[in-house]
Amino acid sequence: MNTAKTTVAIIGLGNIGKALATNLVKGNHAVILASRDGEKTKELAGQLGNLATVKEIADAIQEADVIIPAMYFNALKEFFQTYSKELEGKIIVDVSNPIAPDGNGGFKKIIGQSESAGKILAELAPQNAKLIKAFGTLGAGSLLSAAFAEPNKKVLFYASDSTNSNQHIEELITHSGFVPFHVGGLDQSIRIEVFGDLHEFGALGKTVTLEEFKNTTTHA
Repeated sequence: MNTAKTTVAIIGLGNIGKALATNLVKGNHAVILASRDGEKTKELAGQLGNLATVKEIADAIQEADVIIPAMYFNALKEFFQTYSKELEGKIIVDVSNPIAPDGNGGFKKIIGQSESAGKILAELAPQNAKLIKAFGTLGAGSLLSAAFAEPNKKVLFYASDSTNSNQHIEELITHSGFVPFHVGGLDQSIRIEVFGDLHEFGALGKTVTLEEFKNTTTHA
């Protein structure tokens, strides 16, 4: 039986990228870090210790099984084009939310109200790549503060069409200090994006344990 851990590369080290890297290392899972800011990447790796490795973006993608581009929705389109060859056949985790400031202190969707980032990006993904929607259901603050909660861990929802990839994302979610829950295919990803009924900044409104989730009216 193969017990080797899934190799993961986090590309982009903003608030979400840092939170994911921090949680995975805390869960004793090695991470490959890459970003356009090499000094910033080295600094974070130094803080995280020997489980964090710094690579150039192309090298990080090639070495990893799972790629987590922790970047904005619009930036992902360019990322897919720039690294289309390296991303072929990879599992790509989309953490993005298609939103922008609304000018009134809040946020608005930058795609149609009935559209989801997950579905749009899945169609743009490089050849044979498998896209999974995950880790974007909580803000960066909650990703850090709610991880490894005791006595009962909080839920992180994910959506995927390729069930063969689920074991990898569930491993990463578990090692990040959460309980994975598959909400269905990518046609359900709108539910776990901002304003969706299973997002922290949507109808759900908070982090929940699996038991709490099962007891809510949002769980059909």
